[in-house]
Amino acid sequence: MTALYRKYRPQDFDEVVGQEAVVRTLRNAIGNDKVRQAYLFAGPRGTGKTSLARILAKGLNCEQGPTVSPDKTCNSCRTIAAGTSLDVVEMDAASQRGIDDIREIREHVILQPVEGRFKVYILDEAHQLTDAAWNALLKLIEEPPPHLVFVFCTTELSKVLPTVRSRCQTFLFSRPRLAELTKLLRRIADGEEIDAPDAALSLIARSARGSFRDAVSTLDQLAAATDGKITVQAVLQLLGAVEEEALFRICDLIVDRDTAGLLSFVEELAEQGQDLSRLVTDLLEHLRCLLLVQHMGEVPESLPVTPETRERLHAQANQIGEPDVIRLVDLLAVAVDDVRQGGDPRLPLELALVKVTRPGADLSRQSLSFRIEQLEGRVRGEPHAAPSAPQQQAAAEPPAAAAPAEPLPDLDIEQVQQVWSQAVLPAIGERSIPTASVLGEAKPIELSGNRLVIEFPPAASFHRNLAEEPKNATLLAEVLYEVTGHKLALAFAVGEGDAEAGEAEADGPASEEDIISLMKTTFDAREVDE
Repeated sequence: MTALYRKYRPQDFDEVVGQEAVVRTLRNAIGNDKVRQAYLFAGPRGTGKTSLARILAKGLNCEQGPTVSPDKTCNSCRTIAAGTSLDVVEMDAASQRGIDDIREIREHVILQPVEGRFKVYILDEAHQLTDAAWNALLKLIEEPPPHLVFVFCTTELSKVLPTVRSRCQTFLFSRPRLAELTKLLRRIADGEEIDAPDAALSLIARSARGSFRDAVSTLDQLAAATDGKITVQAVLQLLGAVEEEALFRICDLIVDRDTAGLLSFVEELAEQGQDLSRLVTDLLEHLRCLLLVQHMGEVPESLPVTPETRERLHAQANQIGEPDVIRLVDLLAVAVDDVRQGGDPRLPLELALVKVTRPGADLSRQSLSFRIEQLEGRVRGEPHAAPSAPQQQAAAEPPAAAAPAEPLPDLDIEQVQQVWSQAVLPAIGERSIPTASVLGEAKPIELSGNRLVIEFPPAASFHRNLAEEPKNATLLAEVLYEVTGHKLALAFAVGEGDAEAGEAEADGPASEEDIISLMKTTFDAREVDE
């Protein structure tokens, strides 16, 4: 039996879906007798590049043509559709990529077409041709015989030589929209008498990620597995996708800060055989939808969701905090990297869920900043999540007297000393390595009100002077504000210690090794051998 993606591939320009600009240009070229000698079709896999190349060949060689509406019944159209035409040569550049294969083409192109008007060469995966093969084709592409047309199809346009692209008309194939894919699947399901609800077809279209061939192949596989009666559960089971209900439940547990519930739910999904790497991917997509709704104020029409899901997505976007969404996306990126490297995504997934529900368990600088943002929001009276209906009604009523904003919690020197090496110095190192080197020997010793004293060792008076420079002091103040939430006035001092020894050392001439070491530390320099 013929596979469905071959049985239902488009046979004329009217059947092509999602490539209106390309179809319109090729129609006009045929209708106005302005067909060029070489075309370059570039785009993702499964978007119809080879099919449209065959349709172009039909329009040129149809017995009624050249025509934009080939009859599909003449011998030329039937042989082109079957892949047996002597005038349309399809080559796989992945296996016929050498200069010897191109020499064979050059020997045969001088021959006149057997029954049509044009000899059409379709080279699939053209980016895999070697540079020598492309160079052997250059002259032929630029000045071909009048009966010759080249169509190069590629998924990686950047790998095609610029000299080749300049000799071709290039068409960029776009991924079809979800509605177009679903419409095509519905037409095929009705034609094959496959019982499939719209929700199941929508899931299949979404999983194809813009590939007609992948979508139709999945439909074909599901029809065989379910004896022509496809259900949503069957689609989820075959694709390994996560039910929307599971994604909503995870985000609901995040809103409730239920760490134990999240870990138990992940365990439950794992015991059910759920692919956790797919869970991470689908959860990231769900978080992206929430982020879009939070910033746009509504569910965009472009999102591949049902009307019921739209309402629930809008409600959850108002419940979960935007910082939680952004932070969880950043944390899940670690799980994605582990999956790409062949690792198990379960531990990174669980760590991400723990860190987002219990920020106090994370000592990273990003977590400290996140906790400060939450604290400032509560001090200003901003709710962490959107208020419920009764709260909104109460908020609409004018308050008797506005409650004064509570000040930030007091900061003590022990807290500053704790985050100095854990968060402050690493953050400065990310922005300026020389500044971090200057402050590497310093430490906070006193906090009076908002005045923070930074002390350097007796032998580091030069570093103290560098730290007082405006650019270095400003950077330190900014990082301290990000980490602690307090705007601190800085004062720099040199420790007493063995002051006389320090002064003697400072007064004495510095050795060459000391000077080199100081330059390395201060300017992030390195020695270069002559």
